[in-house]
Amino acid sequence: MASTLVLLVPVLLVSLVTASHHFGGTATFTYRGQNPDGSHRVDIRNRETFDGCNSFLDWDCYRGDCGVTNSTRRGVVDESVNSPETTFQWCETETVVRKTVQTDKPFQERAASCCWMATRNMLRDWRLLTLVDLGTRSDTRKPNRSPDIAILPFLRVPENCPRTYNLISSDPDDDQVRCRHGTLRDKECGGCNPPSGFHLDQDSCTLHYYNASASPSVFGFELVVEDFPRRSITLTYSDGSQFNKAPLPRFRRRRDNSQQTGVDPPAPSCQYGDFLPKLVDPTPQNGARLSGEVNKELEIKVKAYASKAKIQNVILSGPQNISKHKNTQGEFVIRWTPTADDEGSYHPICFVVEAVKMSAVNTTNSSVRVYQSEMRCIVVNVRSRDVESHVVCRESTMTVHIVKSTLHGLTEDHLKLSDSTNTACSLKTHSNSTHVIAVVPLNACGTQIEEDDEFLTFKNEITSVDKSTDLITRKHQLEVNFCCQYPKRGNVTLSFKAHRENVTVWEKGYGTFTYNFEFYPDNLFQQSINADLYPLEYYLQSRIYMQIEAKSSLNNTELFIDSCSAAPFDNPNYQPTYPIIENGCKVDPTVEIYTPDHNKQFRFSMKAFKFIGLYDQVYVTCSVLMCEAGNPNTRASQGCINSTWTSGHHHIGKRETVIQSTNHFISQGPLRLRRSVETPAASVTNPGLNLNLVFIAGCLLAVIGMICGVVTYKVKMSKVNYKPLLES
Repeated sequence: MASTLVLLVPVLLVSLVTASHHFGGTATFTYRGQNPDGSHRVDIRNRETFDGCNSFLDWDCYRGDCGVTNSTRRGVVDESVNSPETTFQWCETETVVRKTVQTDKPFQERAASCCWMATRNMLRDWRLLTLVDLGTRSDTRKPNRSPDIAILPFLRVPENCPRTYNLISSDPDDDQVRCRHGTLRDKECGGCNPPSGFHLDQDSCTLHYYNASASPSVFGFELVVEDFPRRSITLTYSDGSQFNKAPLPRFRRRRDNSQQTGVDPPAPSCQYGDFLPKLVDPTPQNGARLSGEVNKELEIKVKAYASKAKIQNVILSGPQNISKHKNTQGEFVIRWTPTADDEGSYHPICFVVEAVKMSAVNTTNSSVRVYQSEMRCIVVNVRSRDVESHVVCRESTMTVHIVKSTLHGLTEDHLKLSDSTNTACSLKTHSNSTHVIAVVPLNACGTQIEEDDEFLTFKNEITSVDKSTDLITRKHQLEVNFCCQYPKRGNVTLSFKAHRENVTVWEKGYGTFTYNFEFYPDNLFQQSINADLYPLEYYLQSRIYMQIEAKSSLNNTELFIDSCSAAPFDNPNYQPTYPIIENGCKVDPTVEIYTPDHNKQFRFSMKAFKFIGLYDQVYVTCSVLMCEAGNPNTRASQGCINSTWTSGHHHIGKRETVIQSTNHFISQGPLRLRRSVETPAASVTNPGLNLNLVFIAGCLLAVIGMICGVVTYKVKMSKVNYKPLLES
């Protein structure tokens, strides 16, 4: 089938169709099989980009029997504030509509409205038209399939830097795919006015930018994507009718697409790797074909460098539920887990990396310049799972169960982990007659560790070998990759106890770490205060000694205390809070930090205090972070970060802040202020009344669903009746 692609481009390549707020869109379809009554199921997948995430295209039946809609799924693909100056952001969403059609005869759907964003080539109304033909082909004996069409919603290019954009335009039926500008007004295009300064190579679907002046407005592209059989074929329909299709120029499966491109001011250099990000290994090549499996996460790594600008983000276009992360190796990781509904489909994914650089406007003002790398697109073919396996993540191990019947005759004798030189890494130890079982330590057997803003990920693989002692192989019969992700941050709230027993929080797919939070009588930290003595009592100005310790056998992780704060209410989001430790820095002047026995331990103390006013409780929240030891890019390696720095200098970004707001909260205590009559050698010259408890407390041992985790500890204090207190 052919498709129409509409593009918008300012000399700053920008996005897909728009309507004053609309950037662009694309549409593809997937045949889903025949029902018992002879009707057919088909999924129509539309991607559309607006200046917000709540808008979407309204598609109508344009010709033929378009069937009835059974279900609709819509989700956000990507969004960014690096948009044209006339908008504040762009947001791409994808809508998947499952339909039942009574016949496999061709039909057309169209989306038409007003208006594009302000375009330099005077486009106003936009049109998207898609043709769906489900006839059975004589060459494949299968229903017709849609070409793979994708392009990013927002592209930009410096005025002085010619560039080539290779649009993803392959076809699962191996048809020839061509792209052209729309020519039929009100059907294929609204303005039908191709922008100057660009050239479209129709046979290769390659868009060349040569020259244009910079402008905050964008160019709009209204493109038609068509595919043609390479030899004459016949399409046969369920009613017995047939239609002969010939190579160019007759047979067309058409799809309208729209996109925008913006032209930015000149770049100081057009050399990739200077200001323009240069994509490097392990980034996949443009046009790469990847295989995905149902219910198995697919991971695509993208890396770029720019010596004279700062790499900031990756923007992408792909299927619903796709996500992006940045790890501490400076790589962007695109993750997607196909579902059963995706099986048998081809899903294009496009991406560019953006870098930013401050640029002087005049002597007093500056602006941020955004530079994009080349655009690359890959196609993911989703199939059913070949090997049935299951992974269990524990505190210090990953356990993998593989069903032997899905290994096509392979046994543990011909399988090995990445490094099986240690006898503890042998697959023979735990395997049985039905399953190959590997119990893999997180710090052995060749396990690799990766870290991003949200997770510590431990990875390993099982591969097939002729002999378990082989070091290399030239065969590629089987490779089972597995990993355990341990979230840095989690959340749980527990009710009050004087001294709580161990608490375990486990979330599916995540591992666990154990944290011990104890109070000590002095700075020797030799013996924690016995739980039978709770609730503990302190005088104002007396010192409270605390220790947080992570219990783990792993040698490659370390503990870091990011922040501690106090509030008069049991709500971590209550404002204002009293900062104790912030961004790894001591804020309260009485805080003292002591040398720990090892790097998974944190010891500190502070003087007991009270809130001013009629508050009868004090809560303290600590954000605890565990990270990969020895990695210079982790938060732990940065140590104290001056809290007066702007967010641009702060390692913890917007994504981490959001996650911290939903942390697990663990309450423990209480601690109480000693009353004045209990104060030895006290001089009561100006007694006062107090409803406040001084600090929080308790000895807690908690297991949190994370390994590189931010845990939040809160220590409660019980209420105190009106009693005179001595102030030291």
